[in-house]
This record gives sequence, C-alpha cells and structure tokens, in this order.
Amino acid sequence: MGFWEKIVSEKDLIVTKRQRSKIHTTEKFLKSQKDEKLLEGWEFDKEYKKNIRLRKLKSLDEQFEDEVWMIFANLGFKNLNQDRKFEIQYDPSNESATKQIDVFAADDETVIIVECKTSEKIKKGNFKDAIEAFGGIQQGLIRAIKLKYPNRKYKFIFATKNCYLSEPDAKRLESFNILHFDENDIRYYRELGKHLGHCARFQLLGNLFAGQKIPGIDNVIPAIEGKMGGHTYYSFSIEPEKLLKIGYVLHRNNANNDLMPTYQRIIKKSRLKSVQNFVDNGGFFPNSIIINLDTNGRKLQFDFSDKHAENSIAKIGLLHLPQVYRSAYIIDGQHRLYGYADSKYASKNTLPVVAFIDLSKEEQVKLFMDINENQKMVSKNLRLTLETDLFWDSPILSNQRKALQLRIAQRLGDDKFSPLYNRVLIGENEKSVTCCITIDSIQSALSTSTFFTRYDHRNLIINNGTFDFGKNDASFNLFYPFVKNCLEYINNSLQEEWEKGESDNGILTINLGIYGLIKVLNDIVEHLVDQKQINPTSDRLDTTVDAVEKYLIPLVRFYKDISPKEREQLRKQRGSGGRSVYWRTLQQAINSELPDFLPPGLHEWIFANKRVYNDDTYKKLNEIFQFIKSDIRDKLQQKYGENWFVSGLPKAVYDRANKLASDYNYERGSTGQNKEPWDFIRLNDCRSIAVKSGNWAELFESTYAFSNNQKKRGGKMVKTEWLGRLADLQNKNFQSYSVPQSEYEFVKKMYDWQMTDQFLFYSESASAQRGIDSSQN
Repeated sequence: MGFWEKIVSEKDLIVTKRQRSKIHTTEKFLKSQKDEKLLEGWEFDKEYKKNIRLRKLKSLDEQFEDEVWMIFANLGFKNLNQDRKFEIQYDPSNESATKQIDVFAADDETVIIVECKTSEKIKKGNFKDAIEAFGGIQQGLIRAIKLKYPNRKYKFIFATKNCYLSEPDAKRLESFNILHFDENDIRYYRELGKHLGHCARFQLLGNLFAGQKIPGIDNVIPAIEGKMGGHTYYSFSIEPEKLLKIGYVLHRNNANNDLMPTYQRIIKKSRLKSVQNFVDNGGFFPNSIIINLDTNGRKLQFDFSDKHAENSIAKIGLLHLPQVYRSAYIIDGQHRLYGYADSKYASKNTLPVVAFIDLSKEEQVKLFMDINENQKMVSKNLRLTLETDLFWDSPILSNQRKALQLRIAQRLGDDKFSPLYNRVLIGENEKSVTCCITIDSIQSALSTSTFFTRYDHRNLIINNGTFDFGKNDASFNLFYPFVKNCLEYINNSLQEEWEKGESDNGILTINLGIYGLIKVLNDIVEHLVDQKQINPTSDRLDTTVDAVEKYLIPLVRFYKDISPKEREQLRKQRGSGGRSVYWRTLQQAINSELPDFLPPGLHEWIFANKRVYNDDTYKKLNEIFQFIKSDIRDKLQQKYGENWFVSGLPKAVYDRANKLASDYNYERGSTGQNKEPWDFIRLNDCRSIAVKSGNWAELFESTYAFSNNQKKRGGKMVKTEWLGRLADLQNKNFQSYSVPQSEYEFVKKMYDWQMTDQFLFYSESASAQRGIDSSQN
C-alpha cells in the first residue's frame, strides 16, 4: 500500500495547496549549477548562503492539473494526491499494472478520480484510446481504493481544456459512466468555491451523484400536507445540514446548459458571509425556504397521523424525504440555507421549508420569477434567459417564438463551435470587453425579422417565417446552423476586427454590430426568396449559405475599409435609433456594390442621410430661436419691469440658467467676457416660460398658439407642441443627424408662420408704438 503515502491531508494538504496554486515550480540548487540550470530553462528566483532557488514555468498540462486539483482542495475534500507521481495498482496480481492519477480527491462520503487532457490550441480531440484505457481499469481502481476508503461513492471525471469532444468520444464516456468536465465546468466550480467555500462541495456532489442514494442520511421528518394553487405541498422544519445534502441550486451559465431548470442567481459571497455572522450571533430567519422535491417518478411517502383536526384540508404526519443527491431544488432562499453551511448551528437549528412536489421546470421558473418579480436583483439578462424555459411550450404561439429567439441567442453564446462562444452574456456570466453582447440585442434583431412566423393574440398567423417549420425544435434546427455559418464567414474574413469586442474601437462584435448583422442577414434572405433564388425550408443548408455569402462580401470590404471617423460615428450610436442607423449603414454597403439589393426604406434613408436638408433647417431653426428668445424677453420686461427675470421664469428654468452661467463664468475666470443667465436659455426653456401661470393668457397665447391647434383639446400644452418639437430638433447633433424631409417641412412651416406673419405683426406693433411715443414728445 505504498502508493497511499502520496496522499496528503491536514497540514501537509495546506503546504501542497500553496505549491499547487503557483504557476511556477521551484527547486534549490548549488550556486555552481546556476549557469547550467539557466541554460535548461530555469529562471533565478532567490539566493541563499549556500545555494540558490530557481523556478520554471509549469507546463500547460501541469497547470491544468493543478487548477483542477485546487478546486477539490478548496471545496473541502480532506485527502488529495500530493503530486503528479501518484499511482494506484489496479491489478493486485501484477505489480506493474499501475495507473498514474492526475487528481485524486476523497472526503467522508466520496472518492473522485480525474484524468486531465489539454491542448495549447483549441481543437477537436481524438480520445478513443485514452477513454477506453481509463474506463477499462475503473473496477480495478475501485477495488484498490475500497481497501483504503471503504463505504464511499466513486466517480471518474475526464477533464479537458482547449479540447472539444467528438460525438463518439462523448458516447464512450457515457458507456463507462465517466463525466466530462470542460473549461466551463472548471471555471464554474472554481468561482462557486470562491463564493461558497466548502459548502460548494454540495453543489459538486449533487452534480456528480445526481439521483444516487446518500449513505446514512436521516430522512424522516414531521410535516403538514396542504394544497395550494392546485399543487400538493409539505410544510416542515429541517436541520440545514440535512437539506444541504439533498439540496441543489442551479445557476444560469455555460456550465449548466443541460441541467434544467437553471433559474437561480449566483450566490454572493458577501451576502453569504453576512448570513453566517447573523446566524452565529443568534439570528434566525422566520420566513420559509421554497423548494421543489424531485421524486424521479416515485410517490413520496407520507405517513398520516392518527390525530388531526376535523374538517381541515391540511393533514399532519411523517414525511419521508428523498435520500438521494440533487433531489431538492432550492427555488427561493439559497442564501439563508447556505449561510448555515459552516455555522455551528447547522445541526442545532431548523429552517422552515415549503416543499412542492415534482413541479415542471416551467412551473419552477414561474414560481421563482413571481417571488422575485419586484426585486431589482433579478437582472433583465437573467430574466430573458429564464423566459426560454418558461415560454418554450407556451400555448401562446408568439411567446413560443420569443423562447425560440432567446434559445438561439443563448446557443450562439454557449456553443463551443459558435463564433460567438463566450461572447454573449448568458444568465449571470460576467461582462468583459469580449463577452459584451446581450441576449436582448440578439433577440430584438430576431424578433423584428421575418425569419420566424408572427402570430396575433388569437394565435392566428400574421405572416409566415422564412425559416419556420411551425414547431420550435424543428425551426431551431433549421435556422441555428444557418446563422452560425453566416457569422462564421464574417469571423473568418475579419478575424482581427472580430476579436476586438468593445476594445480598440471595435464595431463588429458589440451589441450594435451583431444586431445589425442579423438584421441585414434577414434582408438578404428576403431578397433572395423574393428573387426565387432560395427556399430555406426546402433547400440544403449549404445552398442557402452559398447564396447569402455573395452579399456578405461587400460587408467584409466595408469593415476593412472603414475610416476612423466613420468607425467612431458607428460606435457612438445609441438606442433604437442607433440600431437603425447601424443596420441601414450595412444595407447601404451592400447596395453600393450590388444595386439589385434594395430593401424597403433604404432608398429614402440614403437620400435623407445625405443631409440635404440640414443646412437650411439649421439656419431657419436658429433664426426662429433668436426671434422667439428676443420676443419673450421683450414681453417679460414690459410686464414685470426690472424683475422680469425672477418674476417671469419658472423656478426650475431660473435655477438652471443661473447655475450654467455661474459655472461658465467661474471656469473662464478673468480670461474672457462673462455671460448672463439669459444666454443659456434654450427653446425648451422658452416653452416653459410661455406656459407659466400668469404669462400664457396675457403675453403669449395670441401669438404662440399654433393656429392648427386652436380648437384642439389640451390647452396651452397642446397649443405649444410645436415649440417642444423644435426644442427636440435643437438638441440634435447636426453633424451626425440627418434631418428628414418631414422635419424640414415642419421647420419651414414654423419659420413662415413666426418669421413672416409674426415678424410683420411684431414690426408693425413696434412702429405704431414708436409713433405714439413720438407724438407724445
């Protein structure tokens, strides 16, 4: 049993963790060996009196083994292999029949054996021999391990980094009952360990041994059976340590794609710590934890008591909880439960629980969302992720199509073969400069496209989708490979731009960019369908993609040739208007090379985008503004005299103008001429002044109530809508904004009204007043 000497625990485990956590290996040598070792790739680290310590970067495969090893160590496994030289003899009759073990981890209930494989570059691996060799000696390894660690559960894991499994390899692992962990799984448990510490081990065990019996657990508890919302539920109190063993919380991220329903928010370390401190200081939680008990098709045993209240629906008795891992899904109250994990009260206190039985995944998600409906901590991105599960089989067909669009957005981000892999924010994945595309942006582009059939509130078809087979699954299987292939073409043609994300002025793999690409793909498909060149629901995938790629070539040239100024203008687009500008820009790039491509509205947009109306609109708008501003000042001075600025302005306008003037004059100091507050009045302020109580009827109604609105209900606010519209236009950036013809015609109309009719009226009144003054003199 000599190989068990390579297992470390307690203090030795702490020392080994310190070594394994570093990316360099260190070793001491004689000072005379320094030059020789430096030539061998060692680096100087530290000098001692008699020798020196050198270091060397660990190989990629050793770093990955350490990373996996550290996860099990941080999750609280008590016994782990010391180094890479750990071996187990799997055939007792043959001393040479040994297997080197990359990661060995054991606790009081389980033993985990991990085989690690890595590659410097991302590739699809061929692991037939490795998997068959690993699987073929499982029973021999278990027999040997049982001698040292009896009465445990055993699980084998095949962990990979930068390696994608082929379908045959995945099936081989399944045939040997070996789990596969990739980078997403490793990252998930590493981060979960940071948040939860040792209690994250329950999450891992629930995944590894789902549905398997937990040895020695006491599962019988007093409970009340009741009815609520058409469901049977049980109310009881239970020690946290018992619920932790069968409990499970599924978080939305790439590691849990195949585990449903994944609806929870990631557990926050700071909040967990505050719960632990609260509990340890005698605090308690009177509100119930909400769970779903998964019976796996077996009827839950409930032994009714002989004594119960007459005429009561509720019954008391003894409930037999499932004795298996991952049988209690925590719908609400995860922090309260996990806060007890490392507490001395984990076995001394009890928590109130409401347990539903075998809720469907849609019902669990809906319950979670109903409970947290008004809580800001449920982000929009997580809510959209959850709606995929909630609406997939909805009787409302428009909701089904929304779930389809959301599923496509998610799959683009979590499919390892997708060009947007790890670029889409799914659930609560963390944002970065490259992982910056929201599900909302992709779903919005898909929802405003014609890829999928649109339905009204009666489930009647509004229009048929070009990629819609009538069912979500079939439509997904048709459309997803198409969009993935098209995006892959752009990726391969523009790799440098594609990798930027939000960094280095990137304009492609950002929300605006992906939205625009999907929208223009829809335009291309519509054009080709109208030309009867393709029929996506009957053509082969490569036929459809080849036809579309002809129209993607101009897009590639556009991104390669874009000027820094154009790039900056595209990046700063915001809101729905910004999305439209980006999308139309891509349409125009294709149209400039392929004039037959002319989606509806593009011709008008190109004309408007030439800004033919900008100069005249700006000139007329400025003249109207100067006239109105002067007119308002004159009228206020005539009514209020020297106190016109205080008496005639609403307080909010008065305060804002004074602040702007004060800030401006302070910053300028003595270097320039000061400005007065009236200089900072804008058109929207003019409207506020005109409609101020005491001003409107006496000073402005006769000249500022637009004639078309005289008989319209709504009073002064309706009659000054024209001023608000002009104010909105005044706030536009005329260097990037293109004034549409309708806005130009409106400004011209207001100009003719104010600067012709009103100006003449104003001039005649002024002349008449001057005549009166002259005669009096």
